[in-house]
Amino acid sequence: MDRNVVIATILTALIMFVWLWWLAPPPPPPTTAALDTLQEEAGPQEVLAGEDASPATQEPLLAGPLHDTLFAAAQNGQARIITIETNLYEAQLSTKGATLTSLRLKKYRQYDFETPVQLIDTTKPGALSLVFTTPANHLVDTRALYFQTNVAADTLRVTESPVEVAFEVPVGAGRIRQVYTFAPDDYEVKLRVEQVGAATFSTIEGYELVWNGGVPFAERDRDDEARHSGAFARSGGELEKITLDRHRTEEKRLAGQVDWVAVKNKFFTAVIIPSGETRGAELVGERLGDPEEPFYWEDYAARLLMPRPEDGQVDEFRLYLGPMEYFRLARYDLGLYDMVDYGWDAFEWMTRPLAKFVFIPLFTLLGRLLGNYGLAIILFALLVKIALYPLTRASFRNMARMRELQPELEAIREKYADNPQKQQEAMMKLYREKKINPLGGCLPMLLQWPVLIALWQYFQQSLIVRQQAFLWAQDLSAPDPILHLPFKIPLYGDFVAGFTLLMGLSMIIQMRIQSASAPSNPQTKILTYIFPIFIFAIFNRLSSALNLYYLCYNIFSAIQQFFINRALEKEKARAAVDGQGDRRAAQKVTRKATKKQGHKKKVRSRR
Repeated sequence: MDRNVVIATILTALIMFVWLWWLAPPPPPPTTAALDTLQEEAGPQEVLAGEDASPATQEPLLAGPLHDTLFAAAQNGQARIITIETNLYEAQLSTKGATLTSLRLKKYRQYDFETPVQLIDTTKPGALSLVFTTPANHLVDTRALYFQTNVAADTLRVTESPVEVAFEVPVGAGRIRQVYTFAPDDYEVKLRVEQVGAATFSTIEGYELVWNGGVPFAERDRDDEARHSGAFARSGGELEKITLDRHRTEEKRLAGQVDWVAVKNKFFTAVIIPSGETRGAELVGERLGDPEEPFYWEDYAARLLMPRPEDGQVDEFRLYLGPMEYFRLARYDLGLYDMVDYGWDAFEWMTRPLAKFVFIPLFTLLGRLLGNYGLAIILFALLVKIALYPLTRASFRNMARMRELQPELEAIREKYADNPQKQQEAMMKLYREKKINPLGGCLPMLLQWPVLIALWQYFQQSLIVRQQAFLWAQDLSAPDPILHLPFKIPLYGDFVAGFTLLMGLSMIIQMRIQSASAPSNPQTKILTYIFPIFIFAIFNRLSSALNLYYLCYNIFSAIQQFFINRALEKEKARAAVDGQGDRRAAQKVTRKATKKQGHKKKVRSRR
């Protein structure tokens, strides 16, 4: 039990340290003087996309002498909105920029359970744009150009077959053409980009296909969602990303072939997948304020760098605009699901395969069979306990034999109190003689830790349990408050989560059952109450699915311990009775032998 106390204490300290590091406040924003210095170092830049406003609200504007030549036909016009309605989403396209200005998912709601999830930052003039530099060194953003379209209706319903929406704009002697293809039952949107006479309006460097703005937040806990948001790319078989959990600004540039670029929040993503060669990619992120502040803002941009196309060449892209659903993303076979963070690198080799090949298929199956993911979590906890039962039973037997050795171990400690090496050698010799493994009680704990760590990460960002209700919990992917506090406690929050409270109580009961058959140990008694308090404080803001699993796991463990303890007590009592019977039989044999020997002596004396 002393060894278990040490292990549990070390684990508690480790969890607290990692948790405090994870939630540490980010460095303060740069001062005005520092920003002025950076701007002076950057120097002036001539840009055709206006930058006189913050990135969240900037409106691309054309300025410069090229207006009367290349862009004369595209400078003026009236923006027209075309609505595309499919079975999965409702999208809006604007003729100004030939860009997506809105995409609302029909099957997913924000934290209020009413507002559809929006994948596009509507504070911007559009999500997609082509950006290129003219031979005169002006930067052009197509969101500032007015396109013509082949669609006469303002609303298109895509219910049976794919529908194309084409946009075209003249640029000098050339033109730019963009064609979107929408499918009725797919989150993928195809995009074709054709540039006729590109050499006349762009440099040899080519152009950028940019997703402007990250995916807007959709969950109540903005702090948690910010930690799972970012911009991503895959290059050379490796995932590259930037997140703003510890920095105000971040940028990353990649060269060469890029498989895809993307932005995502906790549960939803927008991905651009090129079909041809690329020059590289850029990921840019910037944030203002902190998640608890009302003006908090977070912005990302994912830029796919493309070579300048030849006349007649068409660049094709696939856009995935939808949920982080594993089976949908796995169809691309491009590692898109790697954007989901499964914890620290030291554990990801273990947690990611468990999530992809065990948790996701199993919970999907159990949820469909039982019709409720809360029941699926309970059944999964039971299956884990059943699978570990042989090891758990062996562990308790080993611990029971260790308890019987306590007097002999204590005698060894007293005998070699001044010689730790001799003390250790004597203890190991005693273990070998009794055929006891002093670490045998830790084996079930070591085997279940990978599952516990993987579940910790999985339930925090599992789309499967998002907004799935169970008992009083409305959303198993979020905490389940049963009491709101009038104040906020650091690291704990301003509410009491129901499953977390029950989990702490179940842990106290389990530890009391475990220590009931153990020798009295003041450290163990203290740990019985302190450890659950630590866990209760840490887990209060985590998902209710995770706390429900731990609650059920503790309950099943307590039941298992109770019956194993009873079985061990019965075996011990049976052994005592058998031992007493053996002693009586031995005494009877001894008496018979003594009586027989006395009879022989009498016979010899008579002779």
